[in-house]
Amino acid sequence: MSSPLVALTVAGTDSGGAAGVAADLTTFAALGAHGACAVTAVTAQDTVGVRRVVPLSADDVRAQIDAVLEDVPVAVVKTGMLGSAEVAAVVTDLPPGLPLVVDPVLVATSGAELGDASVVAAYRDHVLARATVVTPNFDEALRLTGAGPADPREDVALALHALGPAVVLTGGDAEAPTCHDVVVDGRGRVQTLEHAAVPTTNDHGTGCTFSAALAVHLASGADLIDAATAAHTFVAAALRTSADWRLGRGRGPVAHTFTPARHNPPTQEK
Repeated sequence: MSSPLVALTVAGTDSGGAAGVAADLTTFAALGAHGACAVTAVTAQDTVGVRRVVPLSADDVRAQIDAVLEDVPVAVVKTGMLGSAEVAAVVTDLPPGLPLVVDPVLVATSGAELGDASVVAAYRDHVLARATVVTPNFDEALRLTGAGPADPREDVALALHALGPAVVLTGGDAEAPTCHDVVVDGRGRVQTLEHAAVPTTNDHGTGCTFSAALAVHLASGADLIDAATAAHTFVAAALRTSADWRLGRGRGPVAHTFTPARHNPPTQEK
């Protein structure tokens, strides 16, 4: 039997189990990949808000990454909450050629800030130049580029691309029935992907889940458009599953309890 593809997440924890490392590892597993992790921060949070953040040092994060990379054949790395410029610098030291999917987590679903100005600067000046693809929502993209909320989404996505990576700018109008994601590939070509929105407030963890799914599909050999489309299909199924849940007092978790439709699990090349 072939060994599974290995995906490494570098992110914070979510004690409520909806986002962060929890979302990444369950998404990896659902798509047939083996998940490894390097924890950047431990958070005490629920569906209402973030109560406490305990950051780990850059040395702690580096030690975790080194332990994984020296032992198993990692095919892709996905980042979430980095928390500090020092930890962001650790990410830029990943081995050349190893695909890196960056979910620039700056604000929690509840509104709590998870990345200050120094973290934004580290993304702009260093991390995005190393990234294969970045997957911000519109608010995150505005912070990273300095653009204004009235600027066209395509222009904002191209401004991100100018910093180095391919881009999947996710989301759309909050009340619209259709989401429009702007994709800029590595050559700067722009394409808009449309998909139906899933009406629900149980969406805590969707950004993490999308970027984790994208990472697995890219590492499995899909091109950016196909990987983004497959990742959105996965997230939509998760949102439909959790749409009517009654978990928590705030924005509930996106589901990680379903079995997605997949045929050949991703395997590690020998």
